Amino acid sequence: MSFSKKVISSTTPVIRHLISISDLTNKEFETLVNKAISFKKIIKTENKPEILANHEKLLGKTVALVFSKRSTRTRISSEGAASFFGAQPMFLGKDDIQLGVNESLYDTTKVISSMVSTIFARVNSHKEIQDLAKHSSVPIINSLCDTYHPLQAIADIVTIKETFGELKGLKLTWIGDANNVINDLLIASLRSGINVSVATPNGIELDPKVIKVADEVSKDNGTSYELTHDPIAASQNANILVTDTFVSMGQEFEAQQKLKQFQGFQISTEHTAVAAQNWKFMHCLPRHKEEVTDEVFYSENSLVFPEAENRLYAAISVLDTFVVNKGDFSK
Repeated sequence: MSFSKKVISSTTPVIRHLISISDLTNKEFETLVNKAISFKKIIKTENKPEILANHEKLLGKTVALVFSKRSTRTRISSEGAASFFGAQPMFLGKDDIQLGVNESLYDTTKVISSMVSTIFARVNSHKEIQDLAKHSSVPIINSLCDTYHPLQAIADIVTIKETFGELKGLKLTWIGDANNVINDLLIASLRSGINVSVATPNGIELDPKVIKVADEVSKDNGTSYELTHDPIAASQNANILVTDTFVSMGQEFEAQQKLKQFQGFQISTEHTAVAAQNWKFMHCLPRHKEEVTDEVFYSENSLVFPEAENRLYAAISVLDTFVVNKGDFSK
């Protein structure tokens, strides 16, 4: 008896992860922003046929939230996005699973990704995100690491677009630390046609890798950015003033030193006085008083609470693109 050999050719599907805004094209980023706005309209108008249709898309699926850091907006928005599509969100905090403790990151990632449709990962180091993406069989959504925060950048541009309509030619001024939020917001703004001024204290500089991408994006888009250590000069004619915490989670041991470095960087009416007449203020929260005065934070020009709400629609947009449509931005 002879047997014929059957050759089965197979191709491993390409999994698209969301690691940073730098990994997206201009068109892809614009798609995520516009989708977020569209989904917001569906929810706000209580469009039941659309809501029900979307609820079927991931019904019976599970979405994992692997969080090494505590969170308010990221957890609520990620769980809300999963629920919108009919999926069951599963929160896995640092005390719930063995992420790199008593079990290798590789083993944990292989196990989790075999049981879920995607992983929202809020971790410490960028290497953890990279390793998760390397070993996962499902999309990894970077929900914050020490280098990038893409979901926040999407929500921020959604907020700016809702407020100003036309993005091209606007000026965004960042006054604060050279951290994960500005790393993605800088690239997102330049991709959207917004010029950027970044003011950091002396001795604090942006990551050279981020500057390299910013150079390429600004050249391709005809946008511009500047780096300075003078927050008042950076605020000149700014349409949007933005800041963030001066002491990030995990850096509490540096608090006294960093607060000393950031003296004079609290956003106040001194900055708004030289900004554009239609200036707005944004902050990704949580806010501390050394970063911005109450007068600015709670003013009619503040967008901090609509900005926070838009985190939900950003997460829904990303889930629809990377999981429901398997990374196909044309759908």
